Amino acid sequence: MSHHLDSPIARQDIRLDITDLYVFRGTTGTVFAINVCHSIFGKLPVPGYHPEGMYEFKIDLDGDAIEDITFRVTFDAADADGNQRFMLRRIDGTDASDPNSPGVAIIDGVTNRGATTADGLRFWAGKAADPFWIDPDVLHAVGHAFQDGTVINLVGWDPAKARNLFAGHTVYSIVLEVPDDELLIGAISKRLGVWAVATLATDAGGWRPINRIGLPMIHPLFTQFDEDLGNRLNAGRPADDFATYGLRTANAIAAVVAANGTSEDPAGYGSTVAHRFFPNILPYEVGTQATFGFGQWNGRSLTDNAADVMCSIAANAPIRLGIGKESVTSKPSTIFPYMPPVVA
Repeated sequence: MSHHLDSPIARQDIRLDITDLYVFRGTTGTVFAINVCHSIFGKLPVPGYHPEGMYEFKIDLDGDAIEDITFRVTFDAADADGNQRFMLRRIDGTDASDPNSPGVAIIDGVTNRGATTADGLRFWAGKAADPFWIDPDVLHAVGHAFQDGTVINLVGWDPAKARNLFAGHTVYSIVLEVPDDELLIGAISKRLGVWAVATLATDAGGWRPINRIGLPMIHPLFTQFDEDLGNRLNAGRPADDFATYGLRTANAIAAVVAANGTSEDPAGYGSTVAHRFFPNILPYEVGTQATFGFGQWNGRSLTDNAADVMCSIAANAPIRLGIGKESVTSKPSTIFPYMPPVVA
């Protein structure tokens, strides 16, 4: 899993469980997309988006791991046909980190129907096929290794029989495409840092963080068998990540690397990778093709093999799933909304 069902809090209401974050070049601008509410959870009494939640794309323009722009989406309760009205707001500057800041309303509409502003911003939310893939045997072997400090034990696993755990499953997507000139207002370069957050309104009038995602695969690597850590990683803010989780993550990586014997300095390697993983932010240069690979992380397309990349970097050894984008049942599109819609 990239971020699917990653913590006890997220599983309490998977309408707020962000499974993946994607950032890539669209046909008219920069695309930000998240998926929530995965069908692998089973039948839901109320599918879709939480009407008491907020879904936010956070964008850092100057490299300090603090958001300078927030695009916030809220939804009404579903109507008799299962559709939900939405509102997209933009919040800039110091207010971007304030969950109570009203921001500026940009666009509203109804799920499963695209909406576009006069400036060319586009938004779509609706049920879609999950474009992510993972083999469950590799997934669990990786999680055990980083929990126990051992080699990744794939003895008896046959890559020829690998299967996509998510084949045929669905998600509820939120897709935002922003014209570059609107996105880069106040930016010092075209280099962005992006993460996404889902929060839930509390009875006391505040907001409770439920899920936070930047890079893919952080949770499968480090929290599969440490649910308390999963909850804590979903809270907080990226600027505090390394101070809070850096040493623990470095030690987990060093233990696996030492067990594999792939470095003469496991502790040094673990520290280097932990600095790369935290703050947990997805980098992207506006106007370029997204590539989440071994050589660089520049956004993430809907077909990047994030699992192979992240597992191999963390273990300092080649980890292959045995499957790729061909295992996805419904393929992503090259035209808006890019996620393959599913008729509910």
